[in-house]
Amino acid sequence: MEAASPPSATAPDSSPKPSKKSFVASLMEAAALRSPSFKEDTYFISHLKNSERKALKDFKDKLMAAHGPDSMWGIPLLGNADERADVLLLKFLRARDFRVQDALNMLLKCLNWRKEFRADAVLEEDLGLKELEGAVAYMHGFDRCGHPVCYNAYGVFKDKEMYDKVFGDEEKLNKFLRWRVQILERGIKLLHFKPGGVNSIIQVTDLKDMPKRELRAASNHILSLFQDNYPEMVARKIFINVPWYFSLLYSMFSPFLTQRTKSKFVISKEGNAAETLYKFIRPEYVPVQYGGLSRPSDSLAGPPKPASEFTVKGGEKVNIQIEGIEAGATITWDIVVGGWELEYSAEFVPNAEDSYTIAVEKPRRMAAAEAAVHNSFAARDAGKMVLSVDNTASRSRKVAAYRYVVRKSP
Repeated sequence: MEAASPPSATAPDSSPKPSKKSFVASLMEAAALRSPSFKEDTYFISHLKNSERKALKDFKDKLMAAHGPDSMWGIPLLGNADERADVLLLKFLRARDFRVQDALNMLLKCLNWRKEFRADAVLEEDLGLKELEGAVAYMHGFDRCGHPVCYNAYGVFKDKEMYDKVFGDEEKLNKFLRWRVQILERGIKLLHFKPGGVNSIIQVTDLKDMPKRELRAASNHILSLFQDNYPEMVARKIFINVPWYFSLLYSMFSPFLTQRTKSKFVISKEGNAAETLYKFIRPEYVPVQYGGLSRPSDSLAGPPKPASEFTVKGGEKVNIQIEGIEAGATITWDIVVGGWELEYSAEFVPNAEDSYTIAVEKPRRMAAAEAAVHNSFAARDAGKMVLSVDNTASRSRKVAAYRYVVRKSP
């Protein structure tokens, strides 16, 4: 039994007055909204311009003459009527604005790099960097369109001991680069390489506490490797917990980026991670440290249970009523509000008129960085569960999500 009534909200009569935006906040918004949203290629041949179709044919002819048959990610590049090959070749053409010779040079260099780097074997290797899994770079869930999502967070390297352990010498740096390529190759394995399918990933980069100077060499290596050998593999680049000075830097290097590249960027200031990520990724796939409901252990239980999303306006209290709970049943729930800073409580209200309401979780102030609440309650009597989030002391609008399951007693 899983039934819930829509969240009921009560708000005070007086509407909160909008606060003035700071110069930094305005600058951050300008950086985030400067470019139109990226529109991903469909890779249908019928959608190409005549000049682009000709470029694809010329590309195949030049590849056959200069190199001959070869494959990448198990896809024959010159396979007859193989739509996967067309998707892959179009990525190289798109990366070079359909300049055939430039795309050919890029592809040949990439093929050579994959052989020298032994990229096809990297997935099977144990590189001894298990402590970085799930912390520094990792594939986790999918966005709302089905793209695999790769998270990157380098804040752990502000610790000098950890930094020296991973980047202490050239050999360690090379091992890290190989491990980082391994993570990306896992994401590539999830792609369809099919017209109209999922043909790219989403990159989410957390800039919180990232040591800029120390990671400059590693960052440049990673950026160069990915740009040269994984063209058009990223549909969107989302930067979260962005410090104020990042927008200034963006303003400086933005003129040197193509409109297509800039349209892939989403920039979110610190504290807005959940609000930004929810626009592209469902809450059940967003990690708990970013205001979502996904915990590392969830992957062991199969696909995540979908969550219901709602908004908590400034000056508003929202009550989520989960009705129809039978006597002896157990209800388990998750609830989160992005950037909390409000009051949360949970109570069980029995149906019987002579019964008392049970305070399951007493009202408490939730700090901004707190993860999603996960709790359960065994009901002795039939009734309903009420989850409350009280934002009446704030003017800020917040995104939120919850989910639950009710299990009857055997």
